[in-house]
Amino acid sequence: MQTFKLMAVMGAGLEALVAKELKDLGYAVTTENGRVFFEGTLEDIYRANLWLRVADRIKIVLTEFEAKTFEDLFQGVKAYAWEDLLPYDAEFPVNGRSKGSILHSVPTVQSITKKAVVERLTDTYNARGHLPETGARYVIETAIDKDHVMVTLDTTGDSLFKRGYRTEKGGAPLKETMAAAMVILAHWFTDNPFVDPVTGSGTIPIEAALMGRKIAPGLNREFDVSDWELFDPEIGKRLKEEARGQIDFDVELDIAGFDLDENMIEIAKENADKAGVGEDITFKQLAAKDWQTDKKNGVLVANPPYGERLGDEETARRLYGEMGAIYNKMPTWSKYILTSDEGFEAAYGQKATKKRKLYNGALKVDLYQYWGRKER
Repeated sequence: MQTFKLMAVMGAGLEALVAKELKDLGYAVTTENGRVFFEGTLEDIYRANLWLRVADRIKIVLTEFEAKTFEDLFQGVKAYAWEDLLPYDAEFPVNGRSKGSILHSVPTVQSITKKAVVERLTDTYNARGHLPETGARYVIETAIDKDHVMVTLDTTGDSLFKRGYRTEKGGAPLKETMAAAMVILAHWFTDNPFVDPVTGSGTIPIEAALMGRKIAPGLNREFDVSDWELFDPEIGKRLKEEARGQIDFDVELDIAGFDLDENMIEIAKENADKAGVGEDITFKQLAAKDWQTDKKNGVLVANPPYGERLGDEETARRLYGEMGAIYNKMPTWSKYILTSDEGFEAAYGQKATKKRKLYNGALKVDLYQYWGRKER
């Protein structure tokens, strides 16, 4: 089976997490900003899509070359053996990006790429100037960085954050990939309690439960590669069957999610049921300021509403103060709180053990980490 150069892409600040996920799956990796490279076959492509919790998508790096003119771009794209991957009826939309390049017009980059692929396939299939594009989807991207061209083929389709369980989202949803990253960064072990006091649609507890039970995040969906002519659907069936065999049905989980909004709690329950972890999470309507516990050595992970989401900075900071008043009396608990509000520590009443800069979409946020002192 052919081996490809592959690229996992993810949000800024999450590269190390994806690199570790890939290493844990057995791949050697190299890391750059926003992407992690590895090598693999079509089976490895499916496996990565199935198991990666933090990456957004997996792409095949088809070709790379230098281009300072649109003719260079056209010839470089056309030189690739597109017929080895794309059948006669392939649907192949083209995306483009350009940074610091002479070829700065993205629409032109896209149209030149499309024209080159069309000409190559037309010649190969004797199509006489027309390709139907009625078949499976092959999304091409031409990215130019300082005249260096990288042409990739997306294998994922809908972004990997779309696990398939979240039917209702609420007002300011956290992507599943970011929620998974927060759980991983919290270093939670399944024998410890886990709480999200402002759970919204339940994404953080659901991602924790999926990890706790070792449920592959892509188990309830498919990927663009699944429909490709080159891909044997039996591979996907086998890998999913193997993934189902790895689910830990015996582990006991202590996971809870609370929210002030009763409607969000109902949505969270529905989402958890659809994810197959409804019985693993206790959801309850409760204000953050009213939550307390006698449990020890727990992990709290929260994405509280911040000023930009609430439309009211004062209300957000009052919430932070209420959280701090409770959590500062819980020395054995580790707390991980995500917000874009740089005044968070002052409002919360304690300086974080560590801060980690992340991006929630285009929004710069910080994960404030308060490490607990474990009791034996």
